[in-house]
Amino acid sequence: MTIPETPLAHVHVQDVMHTGMLTTDPTTPLRVVARLMAEQRVHAVAVADPDHARRPWGIITDLEVAAAAAEGTDETAGEAAKHDVVIISATDSLSWAAHQMIEHGASHLVVVDPGTGHPIGIISTLDVAAAYAG
Repeated sequence: MTIPETPLAHVHVQDVMHTGMLTTDPTTPLRVVARLMAEQRVHAVAVADPDHARRPWGIITDLEVAAAAAEGTDETAGEAAKHDVVIISATDSLSWAAHQMIEHGASHLVVVDPGTGHPIGIISTLDVAAAYAG
């Protein structure tokens, strides 16, 4: 895919991402995850891979929590999580991150260290909006 030249093409993901990432076990009740999100004022929590704790296996956003609340379901983090986690390198351009968000319908991307491939943070559509706004 060819990315058009935009002002965000010169900004790197690492320049605007949030370092660190809240994670939870797949067996954690979603209500506990929702409480953690509210207390920490975050919109996404990674669900750790049961076999590889350093690799996200799923992601729960505020939309999954809202869906569970609307439906009255009592799920675990593993049941509620979206399992199509979109990964991006910290050194990728913000323009590329925005394209990945649109292509995958993802409001949050997990940021990995380009050398190790380990998760080091998260970037959201709000981070892209803030950079776009200047």
